Amino acid sequence: MEERLLGQLLLTGVPGPELDVETAERFKKIQPGGFILFGRNIKSPEQLRKLIDDLRDLSEIEPFITIDQEGGRVSRLRLIGNEPPNAQQLRESGDLKLIRRHGELTGQILRIFGLNLDLCPVLDISFDDEADNSLKGRCYGTTPDEVIKNAATFNKYLRKEGVLSCGKHFPGYASAACDPHESLPIIDKTLDEMEENELRPFRALLDDLDSLMTCHSHYPCWDADNPRWPASLSKNVIGQFLRNQLAYEGLVMTDDLDMGAILNEVSFEDTIRSCIEAGNDLAMICHRLDYVEAAKDVIASLPDPVLYDAQVRIDRAKQKMKWPLPWSIEEYQRIDDQIWDLRVDTLGEERAKILSTEDGKRSPVENIGDE
Repeated sequence: MEERLLGQLLLTGVPGPELDVETAERFKKIQPGGFILFGRNIKSPEQLRKLIDDLRDLSEIEPFITIDQEGGRVSRLRLIGNEPPNAQQLRESGDLKLIRRHGELTGQILRIFGLNLDLCPVLDISFDDEADNSLKGRCYGTTPDEVIKNAATFNKYLRKEGVLSCGKHFPGYASAACDPHESLPIIDKTLDEMEENELRPFRALLDDLDSLMTCHSHYPCWDADNPRWPASLSKNVIGQFLRNQLAYEGLVMTDDLDMGAILNEVSFEDTIRSCIEAGNDLAMICHRLDYVEAAKDVIASLPDPVLYDAQVRIDRAKQKMKWPLPWSIEEYQRIDDQIWDLRVDTLGEERAKILSTEDGKRSPVENIGDE
């Protein structure tokens, strides 16, 4: 593969709210396939749009510009605007029209900033709404059918607004007993049990998702001979099951490779090599940004057929991206006001005033305040 294309297999975080000279030069050299933004990148509406325009300007190939804008506490844009209701609040309303509005408004507000890929919907099932497994408030259902119905509605209307979607976290964090930001969950279920629950939303929505995110849990039903090996690095989970058995030909990315579930288990070089060889197209490095250039070097050592297949899928996904809408602070404020109206319609005026609080969970290398 051409050297200039190797960076296309990387999805990287950005250090701050604007590009300094050193960062801009690094990104020009690496040419990442995409950028993921966090709280550290968001200070004001005008600043955020300028940062995104600057990232696009330094990219020779139009990049994915992505974010976690789910609703509730996992809504990066709540730092400069209103907080949308979360998936649990929307599902408990029992009103698909509210979920439709959430999808539409999320798409609209992302387009006004130039964000073209939203890392949702969450397709995990909530077996326990109080479980300490990173999913609190983020699940569209307590059964597979409820997740399918609600997540499909959000997904449909987000995409109608011109924003790509990402189903996560494949093959499912629902039974995790710990938070992968901190340590590796072991999900000791049979494949039949996974098929009965966790896998059903993914199977149902595969044809309508623009991308999938793979998760950092170990599944003995796929990798019994490779103890403590994360699914995000597993050829059995991604290459054999997702790509071959489920015949998914869309874009696949890892969850953040800076999470404890990876850092505590696998070396950096083995992580990058294994995630691409397993069948991921994008390796996501959110916080250790000084490692991104080293990651590109590891990718350069991989066989051309592996890199070619990933590049084909990246190109195909990028062909579906839409250009940013013209910037207008008035239009941004109009959409943000409608997000507040949605929050009130979902929760009622009194509950709407009570905003989410962070759960304090961070990847080991993440700066406090980033998310």
